[in-house]
Amino acid sequence: MTRGTVAIVGRPNVGKSSVFNRLAGQKLAITDDVSGITRDRLYAKCEWLDQEFSLIDTGGIELSDVPFMVEIKAQAQLAIDEADVILFIVDGRVGITNGDQDVINILHRSNKPIIVGANKIDDLKFMDNIYEFYNLGVSNVFPLSALHGIGFGDLLDEIIKLLPNKKEKRYEDTIEFCV
Repeated sequence: MTRGTVAIVGRPNVGKSSVFNRLAGQKLAITDDVSGITRDRLYAKCEWLDQEFSLIDTGGIELSDVPFMVEIKAQAQLAIDEADVILFIVDGRVGITNGDQDVINILHRSNKPIIVGANKIDDLKFMDNIYEFYNLGVSNVFPLSALHGIGFGDLLDEIIKLLPNKKEKRYEDTIEFCV
């Protein structure tokens, strides 16, 4: 039984595809330091504590006019529309950028639960950087390191808590045959 869908969104080069790969438990998305590698939506199944959900990776959203941005934004919007929960990935070392503000404005209009994953927090000296991200108007900010797997247990606990409880239809009057 699948609990729901989580869309991973954010601006380019914050580690969305690395987070997607970590959550999926395998390298499905291509990752690179070059911006704009992910353009379409990519889907995977994720499981945590016997709860399965769908995961969507998206390209980085920018409001500037760069090649393929219209298409990337359209793909990201489809993922946002499909999602029950949005995982907004930011660069925890850089802090809030104008690009992050642009993306969060889009996400708030969705009226869906938003979790902020402050990625690239792989050293304790960057841990205090996460507090700035509460200024984005969200109540859930998690320090993460997709590279080292730091913070993913707490993040997954929160995702499971926010996903809808979809119940399987059970048939009470089913006849079972034993041979």
